Amino acid sequence: MFQRRAIAPLLPSQLRTLGARSGWLLDSPDTLRVGFGGAAYTLDLPHGVSDTDEVRRQLAELTVIGDDGPSGSGVVAMGTLPFNREAPSRLDVPRYVITQSAQGTWISCADDAPWRHFIDDEALAVQEAQMARSVTYRPSPEEYAHHVANAVELLRRKEIDKVVLARAIVGTVEHDIDCGAVAQRLRVREPSCTIYGLPTTDGRRYVGASPELLVRRQGGDVTCHPLAGTIAIPSDVDPEDYHAWLLGSAKNLHEHGVLVDDVVSTLGRYYEDITADATPSIVTLRTVAHLGTWIHGQHSQASLAPDALALLDVLHPTAAVGGLPRVAAYELLQRLEPFDRGHYAGPVGWIDQNGDGEFWIGIRGVLVSGADFEAWAGAGIVSESDPIAEREETRDKLASVLSSVLLDRI
Repeated sequence: MFQRRAIAPLLPSQLRTLGARSGWLLDSPDTLRVGFGGAAYTLDLPHGVSDTDEVRRQLAELTVIGDDGPSGSGVVAMGTLPFNREAPSRLDVPRYVITQSAQGTWISCADDAPWRHFIDDEALAVQEAQMARSVTYRPSPEEYAHHVANAVELLRRKEIDKVVLARAIVGTVEHDIDCGAVAQRLRVREPSCTIYGLPTTDGRRYVGASPELLVRRQGGDVTCHPLAGTIAIPSDVDPEDYHAWLLGSAKNLHEHGVLVDDVVSTLGRYYEDITADATPSIVTLRTVAHLGTWIHGQHSQASLAPDALALLDVLHPTAAVGGLPRVAAYELLQRLEPFDRGHYAGPVGWIDQNGDGEFWIGIRGVLVSGADFEAWAGAGIVSESDPIAEREETRDKLASVLSSVLLDRI
């Protein structure tokens, strides 16, 4: 049994540090949600995101008493899932979850044990970024450009419409990386993003700043915010000219359009009323800008609307991180990407007992184990893509991600 009660607001930096270091952190611009104290329950997904019936059953068996609170402030399962839809994964129900927003602050507790010491005893996040001791690209920049060229040739033959190809960088710094410090820097640098810090199934921690809402479900309402189409923005320049170029780029508009059309079509199978922005808007991050479109859906009977896991099953992976048609693009990227993505581009988020939840795409993040790190970045490849330009786009994205960890620019 869980007990929920309203409490006085807590210092966000303390909560953020605790969640990123040793618990579960999902810090969106409007809600800070932190799990800690270990997992009260572990909900296994042995066959990936399509194997969620047991998770629903176990969540439904848990009870919460006490004060009323908003969606996601009671019994909540949190986690990061692999990109591979069929890979074994899990969601955890933390022993304690604090939800803090403009509506107030609530704590959900799995027992009556004291909890405040977890927060008060957390050391301040003071670690600065470090110099890299070793760095390796996987694949190499030249190999990645070659994979893009191969994909473009297939796209020009109309075998597929779009494929997202990713590459990784792995390295080591001198001292163990403090994920709490990384999360604090990301919150300052990327105020429009959702900051996440979560344990992975392979014993690492995944900490990052996602700009892309995969899906939000609240009763009969659903919201998605897909991003596609990117331009790097140099420092110390007026970004307006770059924004104007991106909004007028045929290649980027095409890449974005096929993504939006696919999400709208998918949601249309479950919701009667689907609306999407008529034109994309600019989503500006610290070093890059994207095209983004808000998509909303409504179901006239909330009790019949798909829950957050069912929506995750039909939406992941979107064309933003996989490609179109989905099956063909997924098969192609498995041939052209020589390394397993792991948790990169997989969903990160939460779901509660009512089926409400939020999942973001796990991009712009760093996988951490002690002093070792791994980061990924991808680019959407269409028939008009230039291999060198796409390679440079991934380099800019990797540099942006790793600026929260490394002093030197990669």
